[in-house]
Amino acid sequence: MVVIHKIEKRPRGRPQVRCDDDTRNLIVEAANAQFHESGYAAVSISAIAQNAGVSTKTLYRLFPTKADLFACMISARIGRFLLAVDPAGHINDDLGVGLEHVLIAYGMLTLSDDTIGIMRLVIGESDRFPELAASFYERAIVRTNTLMEAWLREQVERGRIKLDDPHAASGMLRGMMVMEPQRAAMLRQKSAPNVEEIVARAKMCADLFLKGCAI
Repeated sequence: MVVIHKIEKRPRGRPQVRCDDDTRNLIVEAANAQFHESGYAAVSISAIAQNAGVSTKTLYRLFPTKADLFACMISARIGRFLLAVDPAGHINDDLGVGLEHVLIAYGMLTLSDDTIGIMRLVIGESDRFPELAASFYERAIVRTNTLMEAWLREQVERGRIKLDDPHAASGMLRGMMVMEPQRAAMLRQKSAPNVEEIVARAKMCADLFLKGCAI
């Protein structure tokens, strides 16, 4: 008996290439490592391209300037925070549980070693590169505050809490959650808090805040 083996033909033409979104993600990951290692001024675009496995031509096509690359890196980080919070998905949560959820996500974002390293970089190089501070402020601080403010306004409109100024209250809430541990970590006086410490702090902050604005 003769057994005929079917030979699978390979498709002709060039191998399938990555889409631009996947390539951007690879570049942003490589850039994050390089910014932490070398700083903003000294970072090598060619090294980022090499570590991402792309050509410098491709990198410049997707990110025309170093500032564009840094801004995209910040936006990607904040985008993950926005997805983690997802206010619409927790709209019917218990008030305390909902606020804890928001604060835990915010703490995981802002108290990570990676974010603290970025903040050191921004502060250390913002005099020479003011666009760093502007980008970080608009894409990180303003966007996170806007989301938390929107959550607070939603609770006010639903009659669950009372606040005269949700915008100011959002800033105070963010400061209560992260200011002290973040400052200690940035100055290298303490390690960044772990997950259990972030969760415990979020519960305490939520309780204190809600007692202050209870109806």
